[in-house]
Amino acid sequence: MWRLWLLVGILMAGCSEPQPDLHWLYSEARETRVPPPVIVVPGIMGSRLVAADGEGQAGEEVWPGGLGRLMFSDYGDLALPLPGETRADALQVTGLFDGVAGRDFYGRVVRTLEDAAGYRRTEPGASVDGPAARYYVFSYDWRQDNLATARQLHGLIEQIRRDHDDPALKVDVIAHSMGGLVLRYYMRYGTVDVLGSNDFPVSGVGAERIHRLILLGTPNLGSITAMTSLLEGQRVGLRRVPAEVMLSFPSVYQLMPHALTPWLVTETGEPLTRDQFDIYIWKRFQIGPWDPALEARLGKARVQALQRASHLYLERARRFSWALTVPAPPSQTEIHQFGGDCHPTPSRFLVEEIDGESHLRLWPREVANSVSGRDYQRWMLAPGDGVVTKASLLARNVLNPAVPRHRFIHFPARSAFFLCEHHDRLTGNVNFQDNLLHVLLSADGL
Repeated sequence: MWRLWLLVGILMAGCSEPQPDLHWLYSEARETRVPPPVIVVPGIMGSRLVAADGEGQAGEEVWPGGLGRLMFSDYGDLALPLPGETRADALQVTGLFDGVAGRDFYGRVVRTLEDAAGYRRTEPGASVDGPAARYYVFSYDWRQDNLATARQLHGLIEQIRRDHDDPALKVDVIAHSMGGLVLRYYMRYGTVDVLGSNDFPVSGVGAERIHRLILLGTPNLGSITAMTSLLEGQRVGLRRVPAEVMLSFPSVYQLMPHALTPWLVTETGEPLTRDQFDIYIWKRFQIGPWDPALEARLGKARVQALQRASHLYLERARRFSWALTVPAPPSQTEIHQFGGDCHPTPSRFLVEEIDGESHLRLWPREVANSVSGRDYQRWMLAPGDGVVTKASLLARNVLNPAVPRHRFIHFPARSAFFLCEHHDRLTGNVNFQDNLLHVLLSADGL
């Protein structure tokens, strides 16, 4: 008898979970109505960048490049010119980073739009010949200030309106990660730069052009992993994009935790109220461009240039985070959220005192004098997708759903769906794709 149960156990272990049949689920919807055009907006590092040749034409691909480059390059050539430098940036955007070496990033989601929902890939500027579901890909230079990206997005939407000969056309948008922050800024302020002061006059210009917004893994209250990449670089393949390269990207600062987010704790787990956008804190802990190791590697002049740039980028990032959460008039745009909540995700740094000196710890494993009974993992990590915590996804300063959102955080989302998936694999998750198509193809969005 036990052999029979063993055989049954082996057979059951080999059975996979049933998958939704997207064609079966949505084939009738394809024939019933023509949905609004869809724009796919990737997150940071989600667009390909190439070096321009001497005549301004696209040349060698710098990001991501081939497999060898992904595995062994430090990507120093990605660094942006700093304010005041005469060197021009020579990189151009050429398309979506859909996948590499058998690993998918955005390929599956666009294939799902095509195969299961009947959307046609369309290029801006192409004439629209008859009713059909259409999708567009918005590739952009993810290193730049998110306001610059919002302005490019506006140009794309206006072109789509002209292509459809409909000046009142509204589009649906699928925005992954940082792409969602670009959309949220655009919905509130359009192409206007409101980051030069502490006044944030919401116009709703962008919201007038968006029908439904799908946010996927968007760090609506920022991500501590973005700050980590500014301090120790970003791992890619077997190497790291150095901190000095990441520090040249204005967009990464705008991914930092919101001012209302508890991002720092003591070695006993008590929250510390410190301003992460204040350069005094960076100087105090000798991090970022104030790290002595950086000066030893780059020289004093280059480090001073990075310090000046960081001061500017930090202040814009502070205002960027507030600009996304101040109260805004009601909008007819539906916002639907998707994200992960199954993976331990960095959420806080820890300050450890040793011989009267304060040391910043980015990871639980870095605590030098750990004390038995102290749950460093719980203090420094939170449920999420490995990059974005569930609390940030929901624009909540606390994880506990029974505690109301902070009164200074305004975020009118219509629905939220949670997945057991890592951040960079969310787009390929079939349960996300199932719910995505349900929202896009439904007459009422739910």
